[in-house]
Amino acid sequence: MNRVLCTNSLIFYLRVLKRYSVVLFRLFTRFELSEEKARILEWPCAVFSAPIEYYLWFFIIAAPRAAAKGDYMMDEDDEQSQDYLFKIVLIGDAAVGKSNLLARYARNEFHPNSKSTIGVEFQTQKMDIDGKEIKAQIWDTAGQERFRAVTSAYYRGAVGALVVYDISRRQTFDSVGRWLNELQTHSDMNVVTILVGNKTDLKDAREVSTAEGKALAEAQGLFFMETSALDSSNVAAAFQTVVKEIYNILSRKMHLSQDLKKPDMSSLGNGKTVILQEEANDTNNGAKGNWCCSS
Repeated sequence: MNRVLCTNSLIFYLRVLKRYSVVLFRLFTRFELSEEKARILEWPCAVFSAPIEYYLWFFIIAAPRAAAKGDYMMDEDDEQSQDYLFKIVLIGDAAVGKSNLLARYARNEFHPNSKSTIGVEFQTQKMDIDGKEIKAQIWDTAGQERFRAVTSAYYRGAVGALVVYDISRRQTFDSVGRWLNELQTHSDMNVVTILVGNKTDLKDAREVSTAEGKALAEAQGLFFMETSALDSSNVAAAFQTVVKEIYNILSRKMHLSQDLKKPDMSSLGNGKTVILQEEANDTNNGAKGNWCCSS
């Protein structure tokens, strides 16, 4: 009886919260707000815009089961095996293929009828570089304008980014500059960035040449690559380029800190979230001569 009463009470409070959050969400995505107000509203809007059934499933079914199995606990071996955690964001206009790029890389899947991303989704992928286990946490952000203010919060803490455009739609290429400005505005640090021209399988419909993509990447000091999530060409290479470059920056910082005898840098190798400082600027700008091109 008490459990039924608690469940009904939870449903009631969630419905009240959702009703007010939807109103805030609509106002938030329709009108321009100051940055200070946006930061106050973005988290409630992102959290409570999800369906009520999801919260009921999580709190009543999923969370108790996971707790009973110990899924929320990280044992000492797992913590020691993970050397680095990199947060990477996928950004670009809607329908350029960001979700399919991530699906192809993380699960080797392609969904021709995939729907537009709502808010943000993420996947994790592990890599081994020089005997170190790297965990990449890749965030797939919504490209639609109405989600722009909400998804901007997820740039914070990112050390890598893939800016994606569709080679068969020139307007998505023209928007790259705006996405780069948004990344620079909302990120907390220097970000290793690669410009990705997606959908190379649409050869007959191409509107943006490879040379144009290379020229823009060189002007902005970015890596460049053309991919196809449909046939998986260069998909893994694009993600790995970003991860390896972040790791190389950190390795140089580690060696430098050891030479200067700075013990405070030793925490970088203990599985903690990575922060890139100003030295990343020189590395990213130095990447101009090492272009990754379409196959």
